[in-house]
Amino acid sequence: MEIDSEKIHERKHSDYNSLQDERFEIQKEMYRGQQYSQIYFVRLHLMRTLLYSLAPTWKPHLPVCKVLGLEKGKECVIVGTLFKHMKLKPCVLDEYSKERSVTPLVKPHNFMHPDDNLILEDESGRVKLAGSALSPAIYVTGVVVALHGKETNAGEFFVEDVLEAGLPPQIERPIDLQDDKYVVLLSGLCIGSKSAIPLQFQLLVDHITGHLGDEEEQGLAAQIVHVVIAGNSVEFPRKLINGQNLASKDQSTLYEPIKELDIMLNQIAAGVSVDIMPGTNDPANFALPQQPLNRCLFPGSSPYNTFRSCTNPHSFDLDNIRFLGTSGQNIDDLDKYSEAKSKLDFVERTLRWRHLAPTAPNTLGCYPFTDRDPFLIETCPHVYFVGNQEKYDNRLLKGSEGQLVRLICIPKFCETGIAVAVNLRNLDCHTLSFSTQINQS
Repeated sequence: MEIDSEKIHERKHSDYNSLQDERFEIQKEMYRGQQYSQIYFVRLHLMRTLLYSLAPTWKPHLPVCKVLGLEKGKECVIVGTLFKHMKLKPCVLDEYSKERSVTPLVKPHNFMHPDDNLILEDESGRVKLAGSALSPAIYVTGVVVALHGKETNAGEFFVEDVLEAGLPPQIERPIDLQDDKYVVLLSGLCIGSKSAIPLQFQLLVDHITGHLGDEEEQGLAAQIVHVVIAGNSVEFPRKLINGQNLASKDQSTLYEPIKELDIMLNQIAAGVSVDIMPGTNDPANFALPQQPLNRCLFPGSSPYNTFRSCTNPHSFDLDNIRFLGTSGQNIDDLDKYSEAKSKLDFVERTLRWRHLAPTAPNTLGCYPFTDRDPFLIETCPHVYFVGNQEKYDNRLLKGSEGQLVRLICIPKFCETGIAVAVNLRNLDCHTLSFSTQINQS
């Protein structure tokens, strides 16, 4: 009697390198009461050097001036940091104002107003900007640009043209990748929340580890070489986080989401390498760059050398394909203080501005670095992902120097049941959708 032997699928492998993450790590830095002016100065210095090198090609016939050196009616190029004056921007002092308004303070989703205006400043001074070439709806505080224009009689700088830094140089993509290898990106597991469905996440884990589906499905699972969880993996009951000492029963309840996450990560790490990034709701520092989640939170997963707790933002190379991503705070903040047709437009703008988080530290919390700005994008990634978005979206962006970047918005898994698979061979991507609902026709 012959017994059909099951075909054994061997998982594919890839070379992993996370040296890019070192710039996001806070190790020797010490907080000594320093202010945020230094990070703005470093940003302006580095970006101005770049824009100065581009200016002769952009406007070869025009002189480059400082704000203090402007002359009325004389055309020139100035380089500086944008500041957006916003009428609706929240102010903490309003909450303690003695003259309380009769109408309550509203908290709109977006703080844009028709009267918003832009100001350009460098170390010599600042000048209000006029003209339609520079839209306050698109730009935010913290972006460094070069402007062509002239000073008016009213003391404003009338902008005629704008030069952004543009996409940075990109390392050459390997052309000898023959096999399909996939990286799975997911975010917003929100384990412990009411919207989380444990079975849904378990189905994803079983698919990744090859315990789900027929032989063809298992063959596809064997092509998964890496998994990235981009923030908001857990959610704690708000009533327990009130600054008070917790009873032993409440401490156990508080730890349950982490315990459940560790069990799932244990299953993934046993078969494939996995990176976990902190997010807004995770037990990590609030300000960017968020430092890795402590490994002691994951006693079951941390013994595996395939398990890595990473920073947010996170950058790594797989077979010389460079990935760069965040847990979504930078894009969510841009959505509050500027406008775009889609979230991918915000993602693209950060690349063209060469800065991951231009609104930090103005409206987005970040560490007060004194000698560097880790959010500057020096090399263009091949895949740029943003986690915890409302829906899945992707775009292939082509740069002027041949750069090719796959932009991806990763939806919240707890609400959509969707993860994203990226093919290292050609940067194509598709969704992995899991549902526990039974459709009744």
